[in-house]
Amino acid sequence: MSEKNLLRRRKPQWLKVKLPSGENFRKIRSIVRENNLHTICTSGTCPNMGECWVEGTATFMILGNVCTRSCKFCNVTTGRPLPPDPAEPLKVARAIRTMGIRHAVLTSVDRDDLSDLGAGHWAETIRQVRRLNPGITMETLIPDFQGKPEILDIIVREAPEVVSHNLETVRRLTRRVRIQAKYDRSLFVLEYLKKQGIRRTKSGIMLGLGETDADIIETLEDLRRVDVDIVTIGQYLQPNPNLLPVQEYVPPERFARYEKIARDMGFRHVESGPLVRSSYHAHKHVE
Repeated sequence: MSEKNLLRRRKPQWLKVKLPSGENFRKIRSIVRENNLHTICTSGTCPNMGECWVEGTATFMILGNVCTRSCKFCNVTTGRPLPPDPAEPLKVARAIRTMGIRHAVLTSVDRDDLSDLGAGHWAETIRQVRRLNPGITMETLIPDFQGKPEILDIIVREAPEVVSHNLETVRRLTRRVRIQAKYDRSLFVLEYLKKQGIRRTKSGIMLGLGETDADIIETLEDLRRVDVDIVTIGQYLQPNPNLLPVQEYVPPERFARYEKIARDMGFRHVESGPLVRSSYHAHKHVE
């Protein structure tokens, strides 16, 4: 076997993390389980779950844990979802209050089965979180809502401090990685949000799926062209054998180089590293 193929198969030392532990981790795990809530931390097998939960933060995934799309990088179950739980917005708000966090991150599965694509449930969750947690700041990591302005406006009216929507990968690989999503539609969503008055927009990409330097730079330029403020760049890790294999484990020094390139382009905040995920250090993105 070639040295390059060995590198692809063996997870390098810089991607190894400690197992989750600690009082805060156990507390948050208990809150999530007792309230029958979903987090992208567990559903997405995030490598930072231990670090974030020990610090008392978590990313809540609303609208259930079954997605109507079948992206080839994502560990969330695909299928026919149950109807939204009308009690979920209040459950999430109460859990956040119990955890005592000051910056909340919300995300969701895609709900193409719903007439409003789930945006009404999103809005109610934002309102409940703010009602029970005065002074809290919030990031909403939203789906593309099929690029429909009237649906996006439902989120815009709630004015979260940060609205995020991930490109996930470069233009050339989008059809293979995201399947039902469209690169230019995602760019439209980000541009529309900013034009409608969202102060901080954010997006993220994964590396290690076969992209080139030119692909990455093109993607960063596209994000700046639509005035995205914050970008995250992380390593793709294959969650299970049925999803896309890792083509390359990108070394930390290349992530550092991409961070410098992004900063030089004018992004207000950049997180770039092998273990970076969308909501990593999210509280810093409102500073």
